Amino acid sequence: MPRETGRKLIAQNKRARYDYHIDDTWEAGMVLMGTEVKALRAGRASLADGYAHVRDGEVWLENVHIPEYTQGTWTNHAPRRRRKLLLHKKEIQRIIAKSSEPGFTLIPLALYFKDGKAKIEIGLGRGKKSYDKRQALAKREADREMQRAQAARFRAGR
Repeated sequence: MPRETGRKLIAQNKRARYDYHIDDTWEAGMVLMGTEVKALRAGRASLADGYAHVRDGEVWLENVHIPEYTQGTWTNHAPRRRRKLLLHKKEIQRIIAKSSEPGFTLIPLALYFKDGKAKIEIGLGRGKKSYDKRQALAKREADREMQRAQAARFRAGR
């Protein structure tokens, strides 16, 4: 059987980049049960309410919903259980130093398989104010309009 290579996205937290300024990101492995891996391979997970925090020198992922595996038996996992993240010691120390500042939080951004192993991208974010969100929406709308105008000009020039 050929080995799985590349990156296969399972879930993405699009709301996080809207609600937070992301300053730094890290890729971490996760300690998972077998039924969780099978549920993820089915492509089902939600990062919407998730967050991460540091406790006793370890990084933990909370409130990420991985639904129960449908063919699982009594060995099934709890959907919103706490999961340990696997990072290097230097990365954890950097996370502790940066997240201890007021206003910063650790947010899961994406959940994916990389070369067959489940990985999560976590970001250090600072909450946006409502006017920042309005500016982001206005910028995105202006970019779309510019793309439309360029496409129309390109089609007319043919």
